[in-house]
Amino acid sequence: MRPVIALVVGALAVACTSPSSSSPSAAAPTQSTIEQPVLPKDIPVAPDDQRVDLRVPTFSDPTTVDNPLFPVSQQASVVFVGHVDGKPFRTEVTLLPYTRPVDWNGQQVECLVSQYTAYLDGRLQEVAYDLYAQADDGSVWYFGEDVVDLAHGDVVTKEGTWLAGKDGPAEMIMPGDPHAGDVFRTENIPGIAFEQVTVKQTDKTLDGPFGPIPGGMVGQELHMDGATEDKLFAPGYGEFFTSDGHDIEALALAAPTDASSAPLPAALATMQTDADTLIDAAASGDWNTADASVAELQHAHAALTEDEVPVLIRPWLDHAVRSVVSAVHARDAVAARQGAIDAQQRILDIELRYRPPVEINLDRFDLWAAQLQADAANHDAEAVNGDVFSLFYIRDRIIDSLTPEQVTAVNTQVGHLQVAAPDGELARATKAAGALRDAIATIVG
Repeated sequence: MRPVIALVVGALAVACTSPSSSSPSAAAPTQSTIEQPVLPKDIPVAPDDQRVDLRVPTFSDPTTVDNPLFPVSQQASVVFVGHVDGKPFRTEVTLLPYTRPVDWNGQQVECLVSQYTAYLDGRLQEVAYDLYAQADDGSVWYFGEDVVDLAHGDVVTKEGTWLAGKDGPAEMIMPGDPHAGDVFRTENIPGIAFEQVTVKQTDKTLDGPFGPIPGGMVGQELHMDGATEDKLFAPGYGEFFTSDGHDIEALALAAPTDASSAPLPAALATMQTDADTLIDAAASGDWNTADASVAELQHAHAALTEDEVPVLIRPWLDHAVRSVVSAVHARDAVAARQGAIDAQQRILDIELRYRPPVEINLDRFDLWAAQLQADAANHDAEAVNGDVFSLFYIRDRIIDSLTPEQVTAVNTQVGHLQVAAPDGELARATKAAGALRDAIATIVG
């Protein structure tokens, strides 16, 4: 038996506190300037007189991170889409319900914890727990990240992990009032993580999920190898668009920034119900039910209006619906089941506009249990192990909303999966995933 999941439990979870236990930062900094690391001489960094991140900031209310261009405390959940290495790329960024204190430069700073999960071609590729705090001048500082990279259903490296005060200084990730020409290092630990941003423009109008967004910022990011990439930041959203060669990551939807006061559209609710039905119907080979559900799914999909679907999610949703329709018509049970799961994922992304993020994450938790069942039915032990990691990390988003009894029920089944999946015991994993879905059904009512 290989205790795979146990390798991933980062120090972040161990030292975290609940928001209610957060306290103001301790003593003032003991020095006025931040000690800088020695860089290789061939990196074309900006001179110090262009940098705005050299002085030690103070943190009186660090967990109120409301800088318009990096409003971490005001964003519960964000979805990005794009492509990397020619494959579909999707990320979820979630503000977790706890904080973490970090000792740096004579201060103890309470930091928000944001979880970044990246999926390449539908499979978990990277997870990072990022630590942020806002200084008294409105600038946002990066206090570290706990990174896990995965491939073939397993952890391959934690390269890039760092913590302020242990590995190097905290880094400015957004000035309080950026101007063209300002330079700051968002990561500043050579050999582990290094990025320098030069502000190029602060008045750019960007294409948002539902219309134009004025006041965007353009930054050019420099890396250790001398290469640069462009990044866009938008008021109310934060990091908005990144491009590196042919690879692109773009914000598709943010909650509550894009939240709507309207009720959940009837067409979207119908699609969610039909996708759920199709997952089970395809698994059991019930084609009569599948035919009826896919017809209703198509009709509801056609009824969605442009103002109900974020512009960047629409093509992904359209593709998912076409795929499941084609698979059902072809009587391809494997493709129909997977297509329904993929469609449900897009539907849940859109529903972030209308439902609390914790509800969406509970549904995502259930969806990954369904994905595990599908992968086990296909005898794909590698994929099943990766699915357990996805469940493991999504659990961090929902655990604070559960009762003690519900926590025990969820943890019991996740614990069974952590044993069964690495050992390749797919029947046991399927049984535990089914019990986990039953527990979730009880929670959501």
